[in-house]
Amino acid sequence: MNSKNIAIAGEITPSKTIIPLIQRLNELDKEDKLNFKINKIYGLYHGESSKLLLEPYCDELYDIGQGRRGQKKNSTAKLAYLISRDIIKAFNALKGNNIDLLITAGNAGDVRKSIVAANLLKIPILHIEQDIYNPIEVISHANLVTVPKEDYKDYLERKYNLKNVASIDGYPMAKYVDNHIKDNNLIDKEEIYGEYGVKEFVLVVLGGDLKDDEIEPLIRSVEQLNLKTLIAPYRFDRNLVESLVLSPNIKVLPQYVDLLSFMNAASHLIYAAGMGLTIEAGVFNIPSLKIEGFHKTHGSVDLARELNIPIVKIDEIPDAFEKLSAHQDNNLVKNSEIAIDKLVDLINGFDENGLQKSGFKSTKQIWNSRKVFR
Repeated sequence: MNSKNIAIAGEITPSKTIIPLIQRLNELDKEDKLNFKINKIYGLYHGESSKLLLEPYCDELYDIGQGRRGQKKNSTAKLAYLISRDIIKAFNALKGNNIDLLITAGNAGDVRKSIVAANLLKIPILHIEQDIYNPIEVISHANLVTVPKEDYKDYLERKYNLKNVASIDGYPMAKYVDNHIKDNNLIDKEEIYGEYGVKEFVLVVLGGDLKDDEIEPLIRSVEQLNLKTLIAPYRFDRNLVESLVLSPNIKVLPQYVDLLSFMNAASHLIYAAGMGLTIEAGVFNIPSLKIEGFHKTHGSVDLARELNIPIVKIDEIPDAFEKLSAHQDNNLVKNSEIAIDKLVDLINGFDENGLQKSGFKSTKQIWNSRKVFR
């Protein structure tokens, strides 16, 4: 039986998508149920948080740079330099390790860097896409692209002329969240209640779908609820957020906290973020409001509607909150297990020679479509 070296690349949310797949592959490997033996797994991480997530599942780890969302905008020349530098990091990480397959997920810079490097080294690529409306252009150079449902497969083929797209019928990340809960990795609710002096609270998460000048109107809108509230600043400066708060009901959390634990302890969730937090809200089945962001068309918008999560403008929060109810029962976790099994089947039968890459025409089509998000 042949052995394979697998490389994985991801930021935080993509890492949570890939981890349950790696867990399943390792289980099947121990049971000799794969068509190959896993030799080593190499992790290409994007930031310290993703390093911590990937570390338990990788034999070796390589830093390929930092994400630049929410940072000061660089000039085109400076940005090109930084990306090129990180592509070289990814190239050096993959080179010489006899990688048989690179697995990527998401639509951030780690995907661009690792796929470009893998193409230079002629390494086969499997990309797991979740936000089909705004994919990163280099997925056109992956051998195989997977999507969460059949409609999305049709969309990518029609919109971007992508070849070799497969539906896996679910979101693998939901399994990560479910495992995290079952493995008792959450901070005890009473500990959170005690530390912040609240027994019941609304959790507000300031994610990447929010602009700087929207923070103050959002806080004013949340203050109208007159409820105990904890704000997770996440991508925004904590001191800035705290300076805008007027109500004694609102406390601002440290820059980065274990959001899953706070979500588990909260009575309600209000968030301005994308796919990752929408999946997490769905698994916890917490009554939630998703703030309408600049991404009007987004995979997370589709999923939020499926989960009965209202999508509201900032000034609509008080009225929408009064009508808020629990989600409808959903099959996120069940479908994530189906998706993982389908990914395993695709990897088991992966034939790079029979999987033609879509090429530069598709690259250009995706690039032109992404202009609306810049």
